[in-house]
Amino acid sequence: MELKFDEKGLIPAIVQDSKTGKVLMMAYMNKESLDITIKEGRTCFYSRSRKELWRKGETSGNVQRVVSIRADCDGDCLLVSVNKDGPACHTGSESCFFNEIHEGAETFTFEGLYELIKGRKYEPKEGSYTTYLFEKGMEKILKKVGEECTETVIAAMKKDVRETVFEICDLAYHVMVLMAEMGITPDDVRNELAGRHVVDKKVKQETMK
Repeated sequence: MELKFDEKGLIPAIVQDSKTGKVLMMAYMNKESLDITIKEGRTCFYSRSRKELWRKGETSGNVQRVVSIRADCDGDCLLVSVNKDGPACHTGSESCFFNEIHEGAETFTFEGLYELIKGRKYEPKEGSYTTYLFEKGMEKILKKVGEECTETVIAAMKKDVRETVFEICDLAYHVMVLMAEMGITPDDVRNELAGRHVVDKKVKQETMK
């Protein structure tokens, strides 16, 4: 479709994390920076204050590698989906959108839960069960993962859907505690799954070396 640049030859570009869907930043592109973005496969914008092109990560190393570029229904705004090598904001924040104006209903994400769990490891909180698990160490964490596995199996054997969902959540939480203890991130798991044919061609791993 034909894009609609404004009177200054610019079009707003919203940058989104391709893996989490999180909005990272908003900047402007002109035709030249858009062409560079498409050609090089990394984001390039136009600075209205400096009146020049700038490639994201050129000095910081926080490059954004383009997955897709879409235009809205009117063709006057771009949505750029990226894989990022670092934080999007010059402040060091993952996203530029961290100044809270209003918060409605809480939105759950596994990444958000993981960050909360990891926070209890590196910033212990008195009375926190998660902090307690980290303080007890790997043996305790593994014991809890094993217990939750068993309880999930028992609930499923009873064909109790509600109880099974409850136990799966407990299991997922304790697995995330294990991940944080070992330094494994949701991206590590996501990337591993993306490289497998898990639906039809999963091969049983007979031995662990």
